[in-house]
Amino acid sequence: MFFFDLDHTLWDFDKNSALTFERIFQMNKIDIDLNEFLEIYVPLNLAYWKLYRENKIDKASLRFKRLDDAFKQLKIKVGTRMIYKLSIDYIDNLSRFNHLFDNTIEILDYLKPKYKLHIITNGFKEVQHGKLNNANIDHYFDTVTNSEMVGVKKPDPKIFNHALNMARADVQNSIMIGDNYEADILGALQLGIEAICFNYHKERIDDSVKTVDNLIEIKRYL
Repeated sequence: MFFFDLDHTLWDFDKNSALTFERIFQMNKIDIDLNEFLEIYVPLNLAYWKLYRENKIDKASLRFKRLDDAFKQLKIKVGTRMIYKLSIDYIDNLSRFNHLFDNTIEILDYLKPKYKLHIITNGFKEVQHGKLNNANIDHYFDTVTNSEMVGVKKPDPKIFNHALNMARADVQNSIMIGDNYEADILGALQLGIEAICFNYHKERIDDSVKTVDNLIEIKRYL
């Protein structure tokens, strides 16, 4: 059994998110340099997602604060009502863009005839299925487990156990593939699930952890 993370692993979140912001800024007539915005927003978003995983903020706060803080740091005045509108427009438009990482289709085509494939994601349920459907990869996966249906987020063992139960799998015959060392890799390993880190961001990872820089390299661990 293979369990995949979705964002930053199969679905190229950074590229698709940038295109979404470009679209919604044009829609709402926000005059801003996209690259300057993303330079501030991307690390803020990662920091707020970490707080969200740790249950220190809720979904509504995540959506609002990451934008509000970015505009404040850029010293661009954007009203509260507009920030709320942008946060909604962002979610509504995000799955319209569906760039996948290199060799996503190739590795899924290779794995599908031999293994059962599943998704475990911390992403919002209202957009994750749209991403899978619109990117035309939904048919590869037998189950999709998202954190909102379970009530906890990776790396909490409950979400992995829920996914295992849905897939009728056990830890001994399962492999987790994801980009986030804390949520995907440590979360799986602590439960006894084998894990492979898609280290496209070239972070320093413990030498004992299996890593790939390109998804097609998963083949070498089979």
